[in-house]
Amino acid sequence: MARAYVGLGSNLGDRAATLSRAVELLGREPGIEVVAVSSFRETDPVGYLDQPPFLNGAVAVETSLAPGAVLDALLEVERVLGRTRLGPRYGPRTVDLDLLLMDEIVVDGPGLTVPHPRLHERAFALEPLLELDPDLVVPGHGRVADLLGQLESTS
Repeated sequence: MARAYVGLGSNLGDRAATLSRAVELLGREPGIEVVAVSSFRETDPVGYLDQPPFLNGAVAVETSLAPGAVLDALLEVERVLGRTRLGPRYGPRTVDLDLLLMDEIVVDGPGLTVPHPRLHERAFALEPLLELDPDLVVPGHGRVADLLGQLESTS
C-alpha cells in the first residue's frame, strides 16, 4: 500500500458540498481508502484571475493502485461530478482533483507528473498537506513546511 495525497479544488456551485462528495466518491474507488481529509480553505485563483475564489483542501489515501490508476480514479470522480475541460486553462471548474504526492514515487511521463510539477510553488496546495502531515517531504524539493515558509517569506 502506498500513501498518496490528492489536492481538492472547486470554484463553481456549492464548493464545500462538491469537495465533500469528491472525497466520498474517491473513498468508494476500488483500491483506494481515504485516511484523512484537511480542512477546506478559500483561496484566490492562480493563473486565470477573472473567476470566483476557490475552496481548496487535500486528502490522504492509502492505495494499492499504481500512479496512473490513481489518476484514472481521480478523473472518473471529476467526470461524475460534472467536470468539463472547456474554457481557459486554470479557468473556473466544478471540481479539480490532482495527484500531488505518492510516497517517494517520482513519475515524469506524458499525462502524469508526480510530485505535481507546481506543488512546491502553490501555498493553496501546501497548506492542507502540512495540516495532514507536518513532516511530509516533496521529493526533489524538501519538506512541505520549509517550502511553505519560503513562499510566505517572498510574498
